[in-house]
Amino acid sequence: MLDLIGGARTFDDAYGWISAAVGRRLSTPELLGKALAARSRMRWRGWVTAALSDAADGVHSPLERRYVHGVERAHGLPPARRQARRRHGSGHRYLDNLYEPFRLCVELDGNAAHPAEGRWRDTRRDNANLAQGVRTLRYGWPDVTEYRCRTAAEIAEVLRRQGWTGTLRRCGPTCTAVSPLKQGAEKKQEAGKPANPVNNA
Repeated sequence: MLDLIGGARTFDDAYGWISAAVGRRLSTPELLGKALAARSRMRWRGWVTAALSDAADGVHSPLERRYVHGVERAHGLPPARRQARRRHGSGHRYLDNLYEPFRLCVELDGNAAHPAEGRWRDTRRDNANLAQGVRTLRYGWPDVTEYRCRTAAEIAEVLRRQGWTGTLRRCGPTCTAVSPLKQGAEKKQEAGKPANPVNNA
């Protein structure tokens, strides 16, 4: 498996091998980590180490990893629970990203066009979530790559309506998720808040 990872054409392809191994229970992030430590030479060693940590956290595809790093963490969104197990009817389903305190689920669709059966399955899952008081936002590959800043802003807006009080941040100088003026004003407001009093008792 490490040979396949090291020989991959791109990071996304390499993570595809990691997620396939873990998702199909052919190996675990812990076992792959031990094998990695035993190798004196390994292409992308630092990246692979971080990727194994993501896989252990429930990030099960290159698309999900792009979402975690490019949308959620890069813009300061709260961390979701990955592969959250929820009861639906007589069985269980797993949600890609569940922001449980804010009753929001973010699902990621790897295929540009789902077969009809897959679309109806997604619809039933979304309806079941809503019946339990959880809203669902659904995104594909362009949304977490080319339009990741717009996606982050959209998720942040829904989270705020659900009670999130955090601050969305810009991922870089060209980020469109929040304007530089607005972020500067929020930082100034935060800096002006009085410090917590020290308890001398």
